Amino acid sequence: MKGDNHNIFRLLALFNQFALHILVPIFLCSFLGYRLDQKLGTSFLFVFFFFLGALAGGRNVFLLARKVYDSDSTRPSESYAANQKKKKKGKHNKGERT
Repeated sequence: MKGDNHNIFRLLALFNQFALHILVPIFLCSFLGYRLDQKLGTSFLFVFFFFLGALAGGRNVFLLARKVYDSDSTRPSESYAANQKKKKKGKHNKGERT
């Protein structure tokens, strides 16, 4: 039961990280575009910086997802391959004399 709660909290924390990695660049770039529009008297910089923030947020989420996926050791194919390599190493080392 405690392990299940740990996984739930871990997933909630990961979800919050994804949300922050998307929202912070969007809000910062939108604010910058809005302020530049006010200062320069233009009306298109807000839209440009909004989409720039959205692209940056998407990139951040992609990198975070890749990092989480790469660090996840519960993938069956990789753990199976790693176990097979360890078994082969063990067989070769047992038969050799030094």
